[in-house]
Amino acid sequence: MSKLDAAFSALADPTRRAILARLALGEATVMELVEPFEMTQPAISRHLKVLEGAGLIIRRVEGTKRPCRLAPAAVNEIDQWLAMLRHALSANYNRLDDVLAGMKTEE
Repeated sequence: MSKLDAAFSALADPTRRAILARLALGEATVMELVEPFEMTQPAISRHLKVLEGAGLIIRRVEGTKRPCRLAPAAVNEIDQWLAMLRHALSANYNRLDDVLAGMKTEE
């Protein structure tokens, strides 16, 4: 599975998206990430493992803690892919505008 496929697969889960939204505010430990959810620490840890495997977060060891943070490279890769789609949509809309403008002048 490509990194982009793994990232979108990880993003398909609302809990993982919520975790990423929290990490967008800054680094957090597993226990800090557990607080807003009605889940156990092992359940959140499994979500973090998926996010880490997809390259969306980075975890480091700090004594007994494992703080997590967003991985900028993965977010940039997703953004580049979405930019390609935005560009394609814009080109399609521009062509449609040209067709509609041509239809107006014929009337």
